Amino acid sequence: MNVTKVLDAKGLACPMPIVRTKKAMNELESGQILEVHATDKGAKSDLAAWAKSGGHELLKDTEENDVLKFWVKKG
Repeated sequence: MNVTKVLDAKGLACPMPIVRTKKAMNELESGQILEVHATDKGAKSDLAAWAKSGGHELLKDTEENDVLKFWVKKG
């Protein structure tokens, strides 16, 4: 996967991972991919809902060593 930017939102509580994701997405061009790392368990449902409502595509999400990783393609 060709990631354009990586956002480290580890240690941030809701809603900060979404706030930072939104800011990072504003810096990307349509079709580019943002990789987000978060530790807030709520980020999983929040990020999926945010991506869908914003016209973006959540390509993949995984969890490694208590770190949630998301790949979001800008719509």
